[in-house]
Amino acid sequence: MGAQVIRGEWPDARGRFGEFGGRFVPETLMHPVEELEQAYEAARRDPNFQAELDRLLRDFAGRPTPLFHARRLTERLGGAQLYLKREDLLHTGAHKINNCLGQGLLARRMGKSRLIAETGAGQHGVATAAVAAFLGLECTVYMGEEDMARQAPNVYRMRLLGTEVVPVASGSKTLKDAINEAMRDWVTNVHNTHYLLGSVLGPHPYPKMVREFHRVIGREAREQVLAAAGRLPDCLIACVGGGSNSIGLFYDFLADPKVKMVGVEAGGRSLNLGDHAARFSGGKPGVLHGTYTYVLQTPDGLISNTHSISAGLDYAAVGPEHSYLREIGRVEYDFATDEEALEGARVLARTEGIIPALEPAHAVAEVLKRAPKMPRDAIVVINLSGRGDKDLGIFQSAGIL
Repeated sequence: MGAQVIRGEWPDARGRFGEFGGRFVPETLMHPVEELEQAYEAARRDPNFQAELDRLLRDFAGRPTPLFHARRLTERLGGAQLYLKREDLLHTGAHKINNCLGQGLLARRMGKSRLIAETGAGQHGVATAAVAAFLGLECTVYMGEEDMARQAPNVYRMRLLGTEVVPVASGSKTLKDAINEAMRDWVTNVHNTHYLLGSVLGPHPYPKMVREFHRVIGREAREQVLAAAGRLPDCLIACVGGGSNSIGLFYDFLADPKVKMVGVEAGGRSLNLGDHAARFSGGKPGVLHGTYTYVLQTPDGLISNTHSISAGLDYAAVGPEHSYLREIGRVEYDFATDEEALEGARVLARTEGIIPALEPAHAVAEVLKRAPKMPRDAIVVINLSGRGDKDLGIFQSAGIL
């Protein structure tokens, strides 16, 4: 099944991944997204743009990130050989900086003087704030009040970087509502503002563009695992909120049918509607924020509330490319509960001395379940997409410190 997916084939010219994706926006946003698509396609063909992005990924962000053989965790679990792709070591603490640098340079190229963004866990907001400061651009980040409370250190970081953080008090006061407010801002200020969307979500070209800016994760991982082990991995595992870190790791392996891939959603407190953010374990296709994809919905078709201990996974929809990859059977999707994610963080911290963010702790939780059942010579690569400094208060409240 994996051989069906060829690099560069998806999305099609309409921004569709099979039946998913597309561009569902009001007339006021149609011109801005078309302008963005044209600018992005020109930039990706421009060797000077690519050279500057590569230089900044190296010198500003800190790429390449290491592929770390987690030997003590491997020994503890007694199964597959476990490797961590250390995106947590990047500047600002997560993979988000890859996309923010790319879109920041694109905004400057388009003559925009202002960036806006949404953020849940705060990592995308911090990365956007850092890029805006570096490029001399004005910046506003929208963040739900609930997320601001549980991710307070990232709010302070954004403000120190000169960004205005706008609390969002509507709805569930989380990521969905922050995106709503950012889109309203964009409609009003499109003449000078670029909306730096933080995941493989939204109307075309965002899912494709964000994926392409994060493909560096998988390109590096491919070279590194071949150098370390002499062959491709048996399995890739990453958490899936919108899905940018996971698609960044997965994409350059999609045409290798022997490489299994597992995306891990937020199982929350239970699989009762409103208690989780596992779109593939309770959602159905629908439109949210400009794209057609799997969405958690109430019986009468309204967008459901969600819950996750990790603010970055607490969203009612998933990126449309993930919906397509699940539909054709190329990627398997599972979920980890809040308690399992906390245990994943605790185990990794105490065996390898690495404190993960709660988002990739969901991927670590999946590894705790799968690795002991795999052969000793199997190779698993886990995308450690962010570090856990921002979550120390949650760890403390949960009693695992």
